[in-house]
Amino acid sequence: MAGNFSYDMGIIGGGAAGLTIAAGSAKLGAKTLLVEKESQLGGDCLHYGCVPSKALIKTAQVYHQMKDVQRYGVPPVVLPEITFSRVAERIRNVQAAIQHHDSPERFCSLGVQVEIGVPEFVDEHEIRLNGKQYTARNWVIATGSAAAVPPLPGLASTPFITNRELFSLEKLPTSMIILGAGPIACEMAQAFNRLGTKVTIIQRSHQILSNEDKDMADGVMAVLAAEGVRFLLETQVQQVENLGAARQVTVAAKDGSVRKIQAETLLVALGRTANVSGLGLEQAGVVFDHKGIKVDSRLRTNHKHMYAAGDVVGTFQFTHAAGYEGGIVVSNAIFHLPRKADYTWMPWCTYADPELAGIGMNEKAAAAAGINYTVWRESFADNDRSIAEGNPTGGIKMLLDEKEKPLGIQIFGPRAGDLLGEWVAVVNGGVKLATLAGAVHPYPTLGEINKRVVGSFLASKIFSETVKKGLKFIFNLKGRACDVDLLE
Repeated sequence: MAGNFSYDMGIIGGGAAGLTIAAGSAKLGAKTLLVEKESQLGGDCLHYGCVPSKALIKTAQVYHQMKDVQRYGVPPVVLPEITFSRVAERIRNVQAAIQHHDSPERFCSLGVQVEIGVPEFVDEHEIRLNGKQYTARNWVIATGSAAAVPPLPGLASTPFITNRELFSLEKLPTSMIILGAGPIACEMAQAFNRLGTKVTIIQRSHQILSNEDKDMADGVMAVLAAEGVRFLLETQVQQVENLGAARQVTVAAKDGSVRKIQAETLLVALGRTANVSGLGLEQAGVVFDHKGIKVDSRLRTNHKHMYAAGDVVGTFQFTHAAGYEGGIVVSNAIFHLPRKADYTWMPWCTYADPELAGIGMNEKAAAAAGINYTVWRESFADNDRSIAEGNPTGGIKMLLDEKEKPLGIQIFGPRAGDLLGEWVAVVNGGVKLATLAGAVHPYPTLGEINKRVVGSFLASKIFSETVKKGLKFIFNLKGRACDVDLLE
């Protein structure tokens, strides 16, 4: 069968990575097959993740602002309770608008053959699908991930939900226990709390958002706690039980005390697991483990004509990371250019309100790598636009290495994900900090905080005592014209 394949490119998985690769391959003239097990393309992001969660977050934000209008000088408003079926309907409408771009018809117009079904590899070039055989010169596995469900005592016999069921609930839960405190857990805890659900988060470690620096994560937790979300940190789940109308979780605190927590709904948000089972990867000889498929820097598996991209690789489980990896695969498989994946400047964002976004290294990562660094900060409390809008929470943190080049940026504050866009351009484009500081930003905008944090760093050099003494000596400057004690 060497060289006699039905397709140039075969792709398993119609999420962000798979769709990127399918479109790119077909546009470049490769005969492309795309296989998706679900009835629609778009993957977890469109149907159970990014898109519905952001739609829900916006609805919750609007409802929250309406309840809090007095702080803006507006008369109070008496609001009826949320009808969640209408919220779910709006989410479906948002998904439908985006689904149009991910339809089989659109991809067929690009030249991609789309097949729906559950594929299984026969060998490293052939799959079996719906009773038929398909062969391809190159294969890409982009099957994504699913919510991890750990073997907690009693969980298997207790009704619970994950992100897959969360956005199609028939009614708003009166109360909810969330296991885990990662980005999904925090985003949904705030959203449901704002809509009227009493939410309790149970977390094993000493902070939420474990990958973030503690000061930034604590800022998010403080906002959520002030709004009514309850946190149980350093708490282990001992038992989960079904009480019929409620779910009960028995937990043990760090001090050894044990208590029982009850809620109407139990949400499991304890990370993700790669979708690798049922694909026949063993028959194809592809190396993988519970974390995902093993790939090299060019996203090739142990077979050089077989690639993997997106969540199934387990590197960065972001939609934008999957799209980036899709481009890497196209470069290698179609152009045959040896392009390697580089995650140095991979951005991320947790869409709480305010948001927490970052790019590059945070303090945890820098310390773990043994890198010496300095930290420069600016607060949204000193940003005029943030003050005017009544949202001065949070700030920006810039890490510089010993050569005074950016190691990473973290922003906790209003529209942090959008503000990070300027830093995406700066670090990827090699823009000098002096250039950013000298660039004119419109006033008043939140974006000025990016300019100000760099300005603070440069000011420490420009306005140093050494510089002042030099200017005074050369130009005979007279020094201060006013001191505070003269005004008293």
